[in-house]
Amino acid sequence: MSIEKAIEKMHSGELYQCSDETLLTEQFKRLDMVFEYNSTKPSELKKRIELLKAMFAEFGEGSYMETPFNASWGGKFVHIGKNVYTNFNLNLVDDGEIFIGDYVMIAPNVTICTGTHPIEPSLREKVTQFNLPVHIERNVWIGAGSIILPGVTIGENSVIGAGSVVTRDIPANVVAYGNPCRVAREI
Repeated sequence: MSIEKAIEKMHSGELYQCSDETLLTEQFKRLDMVFEYNSTKPSELKKRIELLKAMFAEFGEGSYMETPFNASWGGKFVHIGKNVYTNFNLNLVDDGEIFIGDYVMIAPNVTICTGTHPIEPSLREKVTQFNLPVHIERNVWIGAGSIILPGVTIGENSVIGAGSVVTRDIPANVVAYGNPCRVAREI
């Protein structure tokens, strides 16, 4: 199977074999890029920005990522708007697409997941998974240690409190927190 067809299957929302040799070959190239970025010195700003622009599907003007960060596909399917800041230890399970709008702030130790596995044990034994996109809209602030699960949309201007586990969509212009994350009040 061609890499294009394999990626199309990855992004279909259907089950696929994540251990497919075609996918793994491409994924290792992307993981090497993450390693290279994480190995740069903080003073190598120009090199860092060049690497980020090469790694991500989109990387907006004025955006920056602290090291270290991890991404299962090295940002290949991540669209980052302008003036986005991500703090230390961002983890992106970017087997599916992640869309991060302009002016988003992400605190330390945040995980954003698009990939998940089936509940049926026999399917997990076959190393299958499926992916659902994540959308973080403009001007969102995600607190430290939060986890964003597959298929979630967080509406613009909203704040996700530290340590939250976001299992469902969060509307625009609210403060939400908890496990599971729930709206506490409007902004």
